[in-house]
Amino acid sequence: MIDRPILYSFRRCPYAIRARLAITASGQRVELREIVLRDKAPEFLETSPSATVPCLKDGGSVLDESLDIMLWALKKSDPDAWLLPEAGTLAEVLDLIGTCDGPFKRHLDRYKYDTRYADADKDTERGRASEFLWLINGRLAEHPWLFGSRACLADFAILPFVRQFANADRDWFDRQDWSALKGWLAAFETSDRFQAVMAKWPRWQSGDEQTLFP
Repeated sequence: MIDRPILYSFRRCPYAIRARLAITASGQRVELREIVLRDKAPEFLETSPSATVPCLKDGGSVLDESLDIMLWALKKSDPDAWLLPEAGTLAEVLDLIGTCDGPFKRHLDRYKYDTRYADADKDTERGRASEFLWLINGRLAEHPWLFGSRACLADFAILPFVRQFANADRDWFDRQDWSALKGWLAAFETSDRFQAVMAKWPRWQSGDEQTLFP
């Protein structure tokens, strides 16, 4: 049996989705272990410092951040040049992802899960999150992808979170004047690339046979 890197994952988690997207794009193959968040496997808790998915164990190394996992995969192989944006630099790509992972995700969480935050107002948080979506829509109005005519790391690092925002209230989202953004998201949601990373895997338990991904 080949000793492959192990990816602890959860199908619906946007962080795990983007990790799986990059692993698939890179052509790497890992052992996928699907975690149930309400009943986390002891082996996962022993591996992940933060007890969150995704988590990649590669030999003696552990990567506990989804963006680090994306970069790990793409630095091994990047056939679609996700790390080489057509317009702009990798630093600019990472800066835009940072805005997504920081302010946008904070407001997204407080919008979608407003009852968990005593000081969160759903409409206010949605409005603040929308500021990032207007920025994205403006970029996409100029070209089909965030950094030019082809996709790069930014697109697939950000798309799962835009999808999460949209699904919080799809009727409201569909009424917004974000034609470029909505077209970008719709193309992603119906793509073979997305479908390939959204299969339903059984919950992993110690002793199970390997589930290889992809």
